[in-house]
Amino acid sequence: MQKPCLPRPSCVVHGRAVSDPAPAKSDEDLTPGLYLVATPIGNLGDITRRAVDILSRCDGVACEDTRVTGKLLKHLGISKPMWRYDDHSEHRDRSRLVDSMRTRAVALVSDAGTPMISDPGYRLVNDCREQGIPVTSLPGPCAAVLGLTLSGLPNDRFMFAGFLPPKDKARRETLAQLGQIDATLIFYETAPRLLKSLAAIEEVLPKREIAVARELTKLHEECRRGFSAGLMAYYDAHPPKGEIVLLIGPPEAVQANEADADDMLREAMATLKPSQAAGQVAKATGLDRKVLYARAMDLKSE
Repeated sequence: MQKPCLPRPSCVVHGRAVSDPAPAKSDEDLTPGLYLVATPIGNLGDITRRAVDILSRCDGVACEDTRVTGKLLKHLGISKPMWRYDDHSEHRDRSRLVDSMRTRAVALVSDAGTPMISDPGYRLVNDCREQGIPVTSLPGPCAAVLGLTLSGLPNDRFMFAGFLPPKDKARRETLAQLGQIDATLIFYETAPRLLKSLAAIEEVLPKREIAVARELTKLHEECRRGFSAGLMAYYDAHPPKGEIVLLIGPPEAVQANEADADDMLREAMATLKPSQAAGQVAKATGLDRKVLYARAMDLKSE
């Protein structure tokens, strides 16, 4: 049976590698399907050896911008057919691409970072799974995770929420809604909108600690931490450039009185052991876990 044709490539890049030598390429063909390949967010040295191997052996690369991906492939000394793909691509184009993966290995990359983390790919992966096309995801750079690790804000629970809305009212409403979640919030933001977002945080969540991480992995990498008013003053005097990860610390634990704690313990022990219930209530209220456990055992014996 004749193999389905891949979409016609937008361009083919030829280049000589200027980085460290890539790993030896396997002689085996890749299993047909979709390969989600994370690419550097700034420093080209962050490309993984496995990503280089997949990009070297795949049959073609689907990408947001062939010019951006072309530079990366040229840096790696790889020549591959490329075609533009994003989540606004027509259904028939996506269907044709999925159909080609029955006999071809296709790599999907975003302009930077991990595909589908505020980047295209969701609909393509969904269609592949519905059609029984194998999907493989390669770990790699992600600005949201890097910003979290640099910030020093609590990382036991966090929520990534993409970009804040560009409209003032929607931005404030989003912050008010997500601000109730007991977790560090992570957003992507553009430099021109940073001051507006900081102003919205000052209005809606004024007592939260914030971190602004920008130009990650690049020469002028910065992670500045503080409160909204101070950060607004700084970035008003020093207009930011580059792509930004904006992080908001979780709300402070609310102290509860004994009656509140008892009610919370009873509710928690409906599904949890006393020790687990005590730990959950301690985290929610800031009360001493040992005291709560003793009280939980008293309540259990009543």
